[in-house]
Amino acid sequence: MENKVKIVVATHKAYAMPTDEMYIPIHVGATLHPDLDLGYQKDNVGDNISEKNDSYSELTGLYWAWKNLDAPYIGLAHYRRHFGAKHHRGKNRMDWIIKSDELLPLLDDYDIILPKKRHYYIESLYSHYKHTHYANQLDATREVISELYPDYLDTYDQVLAQTSGYMFNMVVMKKELFDQYCTWLFNILFALEKKMGSEKLSSFQQRFYGRVSEIIFNVWLQQQIKLGTISPDRIKELPLVYIEGVNWWKKGVAFLKAKFFHKRYENSF
Repeated sequence: MENKVKIVVATHKAYAMPTDEMYIPIHVGATLHPDLDLGYQKDNVGDNISEKNDSYSELTGLYWAWKNLDAPYIGLAHYRRHFGAKHHRGKNRMDWIIKSDELLPLLDDYDIILPKKRHYYIESLYSHYKHTHYANQLDATREVISELYPDYLDTYDQVLAQTSGYMFNMVVMKKELFDQYCTWLFNILFALEKKMGSEKLSSFQQRFYGRVSEIIFNVWLQQQIKLGTISPDRIKELPLVYIEGVNWWKKGVAFLKAKFFHKRYENSF
């Protein structure tokens, strides 16, 4: 049972990690920092895209998990964002992270585990991205999807018009579905790289391939539901745990500045 699920925890620095054996801390972008040894699994071992980390962010960890892990269920979390247990107890947020004794029984009833949806309310996914990042990245993504997966185009337009979605590239998924999704995702992203070419962006903004993937995961998922490949009854949402907490005032101010004054984000919250 302990090998039924493996969840990589993407990190670029030493950090407190869950001790449950189903979690695998992974040093993402290890190729870009050859002198740094965090004592974690490196993402530049085996089949990998570690060198793309400065633009793909945690997706180099997702790719590594896809190509190098073998388990019935595979997932991705972040060093400061995790799937939460049903009931949070105590002041230590590390204790709020779901453990295998709670997650494993869920896998008997669900094929996909996701963090609760993020709601933007006054913004669509497209308009929010346009205000906080660069809309041409989503426009180019649409072009790539129209070329590679034209059957997904209507779903793409529907998802981009929505005001909510599953974010952070966090997922625990049945291996067969995980394979299908990653094949679809990286086909799109590699084609998008060729289309976009070299762009002069800040170190924060250049990580847009990781951000695009957050949005188009919803496209893939919604399309699978339409096709009947995935039943909504087999999808489970879990609480999202922020290990460092969130400054909602700061985040809210940045959100409003982006919407009304076109001030793009330059850091995470």
